[in-house]
Amino acid sequence: MTNTGPVLTTDDVVDYLKEVFPQVFEMEDTVVVEAVGHNTARVRQIIDRRHLRPGGTISGPTMFRLADLALYVAILAQIGKVGLAVTTNLNINFLRKPSEQDLIAECRLFKVGARLAVGEVLIYSEGTEDPVAHATGTYSIPPGSKR
Repeated sequence: MTNTGPVLTTDDVVDYLKEVFPQVFEMEDTVVVEAVGHNTARVRQIIDRRHLRPGGTISGPTMFRLADLALYVAILAQIGKVGLAVTTNLNINFLRKPSEQDLIAECRLFKVGARLAVGEVLIYSEGTEDPVAHATGTYSIPPGSKR
């Protein structure tokens, strides 16, 4: 993996997502891209009743979506405006019941190659030290992408 930093800033990534993938932010959604760095991203899911399931826990699809988005954000920050980078695999383990607090996704990329990017995401309930979920994922980067 190269030692270069991100080619897009946090604001660049958010602006690009609003341009090519606006549904991420539709209906006053509650996703906040907080930071990007060298092979990293931090994304917050503000939790409200739409994200809860019976039993007072946050739904699995909410956490899965957050993990996928955190990977996408980290990858875009590293490779630039490549909207057709797509998920080829995402595996998630739910480790413990999340509290009804915001979720914080911390993504770290292990490999960013010419055709694939691989990383992991740890998801935390805000204010806790132990993760509530762990995801690993792979993205396909289209051939000929300008980088």
